[in-house]
Amino acid sequence: MLDEALDLFLGSRCVGCDRPGRMLCPACRCGLADTPRMAWPTPVPDGLVAPWVVEAYDGAVRSLVVGHKDRGQWGHRRVLGDLLARAVHGAAADLDPDVPLLLVPVPSRPGAGRRRGYEATAALVRRAAARVRRERPAVVAPLLVSRGAADQAGLDAGGRAANMAGSMHCPSAALARVGRRWGRAHVVVCDDVLTTGSTAREAQRALEAVGLPPVAVAAVAATRRRGPGRTDR
Repeated sequence: MLDEALDLFLGSRCVGCDRPGRMLCPACRCGLADTPRMAWPTPVPDGLVAPWVVEAYDGAVRSLVVGHKDRGQWGHRRVLGDLLARAVHGAAADLDPDVPLLLVPVPSRPGAGRRRGYEATAALVRRAAARVRRERPAVVAPLLVSRGAADQAGLDAGGRAANMAGSMHCPSAALARVGRRWGRAHVVVCDDVLTTGSTAREAQRALEAVGLPPVAVAAVAATRRRGPGRTDR
């Protein structure tokens, strides 16, 4: 009845199977992965810490990410944030559970948040942190600021790396607040999608530059790798 009402009044359809009703029907939601895994891009950016994801960036997950980021479908943050929380748990599985996790969202390009009306990645990280805190201490720390980079669409791995180089920094005031409050913590870079790893590596570089080396990267999904003969490692 709920699905029929949503279809009648809102005309919404499931992003996974196109069934009228909720934007993600119960069957498609149950079909989402729940086991985190490492997903190394090809080629791997030099020095990148272990990247953890739950899903591949295609099908329903791709529609959820695009809808949340570009179409104002804010309700998707619950599903995507829960997937991100699973990736964070995978990244932190071997870490001391008494040491807090510092979840650092990858920042949007300047002005992107204002155009959308909200910071899409930060919203996912807040949802993920709420889920992670059920099992261990975790806090969202928006430490990074983007200086600006060109749109990455159409760029290969080398082009993305060059585009992102030097595009992020950590303001000293934000760093001082984190240092006073948390002291010792495990830093995890968080994003929605891992593609070539260049964005995650730039975030990692900016945090390392101020003495906060990340232990891992966590993302909702990763694009499928195209390198021949490549296996997870």
